[in-house]
Amino acid sequence: MKIALVQDGLMCRAGGEQVALSFHKAFPSAPIYTLCYQPELTFSEFETCEVHPSWLQHLVKTDDVMKKVFFPLGVWAMQSHDLTSYDVVLMSGTHCAKYVKTKSEALVISYSFTPFRLAWDPSSYAQYAEAKGIKRLLFDKVVNTLRTIDFKFAQRPNYYVAMTVETADRLRKAYSIRNDIDIINPPVNAGSFYVSTQPGDYFLVVSRLEYYKKVDLVIEVFNELGYPLVVVGKGLQANEIKSHARENITFKQGLSRAELADVYAGCRAFIFPQHEDYGITPLEANAAGKPVIAYNAGGVLATQLPVQDNPKKATAVFFDRQTVQSLKSAVLQFEQIEQEFNPYFIRKHAEQFDEPRFIEKIKSFVLDKYEEFRQRKLEN
Repeated sequence: MKIALVQDGLMCRAGGEQVALSFHKAFPSAPIYTLCYQPELTFSEFETCEVHPSWLQHLVKTDDVMKKVFFPLGVWAMQSHDLTSYDVVLMSGTHCAKYVKTKSEALVISYSFTPFRLAWDPSSYAQYAEAKGIKRLLFDKVVNTLRTIDFKFAQRPNYYVAMTVETADRLRKAYSIRNDIDIINPPVNAGSFYVSTQPGDYFLVVSRLEYYKKVDLVIEVFNELGYPLVVVGKGLQANEIKSHARENITFKQGLSRAELADVYAGCRAFIFPQHEDYGITPLEANAAGKPVIAYNAGGVLATQLPVQDNPKKATAVFFDRQTVQSLKSAVLQFEQIEQEFNPYFIRKHAEQFDEPRFIEKIKSFVLDKYEEFRQRKLEN
């Protein structure tokens, strides 16, 4: 069985890149094909992998630029990858992994985080939501074109695997998928984090600084509360968010794994304000024994145990609306029960999603489907 791995891009340290690393650990001899790869921007473990970026690599040096030139350059560049010599192609991502060339008799499996957000949910991007007049008309033309391209290439995979029931439903609706979609939750590398016996006094956000991540909401709440807040991340909205932050808010970026583990271990609680497809960062906080203050929607419903009657058996406080008052109330509620959370229970909960379990599940899925696929070809 000759297998290739495909990932949208390797340009940052986020959940998609962690999944790609887990795929590599499941199939260590398989090469990785991607749109762009910058070793200094993503996990250092990729330096030991056989990585094949597209020709766009020569023009793009950051994740932000890669997103800006994706249409049309990224579309063309990803289609230049010729994987017709492989029996199995295992993809991960949302937008361009599915564009690579494969032979018709190959088994193609897509571990899809969600339908391509720009094509199917463009209003989640500030640039689109705030566009007006001719600019909005041009945006709509690009979005419609991307949706057509995305739908066409989304018909190629033989099997889809989703992160949650919610994202599986989105995939069925966007791509008219009639086959069953298996659910395999993405992993957290629990071994990279630890429980501290001397936590600090700050709350924590770890996120890309982009419109739909709602970090601006957290800034507004902590501007009012005056509590120490640490924000780790970068993104298209970084300058705007930083300009509104008061002196109690600190920004960090480019942290090593060890530095990030220390930041998690030192916080009081982790703030997660967005409706995320899944969200590995809340599980990273849990792996450090930290509770999460999260918006009551999306992936956290599959990974967190909200406070009900007993905080000792909970991992999170949920808030129901993405408003200043709702998040502020959740922070104040957390303060009242903060000492009742059990960091070792929270850590144990995170270990249910640990990377070795994910690797075992995805490897078994691929091998089982390949055997079924091979048997059907022999019978025909």
